[in-house]
This record gives sequence, structure tokens and C-alpha cells, in this order.
Amino acid sequence: MINKKICMVGAFAVGKTSLVKQFVDSLFSEKYHTTIGVKIDKKVIKHSDKTTQLMIWDIEGVDAFTNLNSSYLRGASGILLVLDGTRSQSLESAKQIKGLIKSVLGNIPILLIINKADLIESWQFGLDDAKVLEISQDNTFITSAKTDQNVEQAFVRIAELMTA
Repeated sequence: MINKKICMVGAFAVGKTSLVKQFVDSLFSEKYHTTIGVKIDKKVIKHSDKTTQLMIWDIEGVDAFTNLNSSYLRGASGILLVLDGTRSQSLESAKQIKGLIKSVLGNIPILLIINKADLIESWQFGLDDAKVLEISQDNTFITSAKTDQNVEQAFVRIAELMTA
């Protein structure tokens, strides 16, 4: 079995923890719980004739008072960069986070997740705006942790990229 560490990063309240809960436990809660530091989950998946154990590091959100602790990124084989479509500020944070990731980890697979597809009528930006992050459309997913839209597909895609 292949073991891979992936990091969930993004601004605060974009849905990182909810995406992990949906993927690992098939659960969603309307309650907001702030992640302090990092929470680690794992899940074994089968993809492309491979079995991979994902060690998922759900890292606290970035805001005006909290920067991304680069030590949490060490050893990561892939990144899920999560945005909240209903908050344009999450796109601005993502630009800074992506720059830090590149400086710490170099060229590793990064998936872009624009979360909260269930609230798409309230979105403040779209796919065209997110192109500034220079992540290919093949590696961009519109998800909803609430409805489970594209959650599994995003995690499978990062596993495929890390084990290719």
C-alpha cells in the first residue's frame, strides 16, 4: 500500500474540515468548528489499480491574524487548496498560500477546490476568476461538502496525481 500525506489549506471557514468529514465519514454538520493547528485523518482508497492510504492534514485557516504554518506542509505529497465561492477574500488568501506552498515544497500536485456549490447563487467569483491561481481545469473541482458534490472525485484525483 502507498502512503501519502496531503494538506488541506485555505482561508478560514472555506469548508476544509467539512470536506474531510464528508470524505472520511460521509457526514456533514451545519455547525462551524474552528480548526486550531492541524487535525489528521486517514482513509484508504482504491484508484487506477492502486491502493493508497491518504494521511489528510486539515490545517487551520488563514486569516488576518493567522498565517499558514509552513512546518505543517513538510513531507506533503499533494495539496488541496480550498476556496469558498461565496467569499472573494478566500481567492486573495489562496494566491498567498499558493506562493508559500511553492517556496516550501516546490512543484508538487496542487488541486483547487471551490467549495459551497450548494450556495452557487451567492458566489462572488467563478472559475474564470480562479484562473489567476494557474491550476489547470483538470485539477479544479467545484464541490459541496453539504451535498457531497465532487468530494470523492477530488480526493481520488489528488491520489492519482501523487502516485502517477
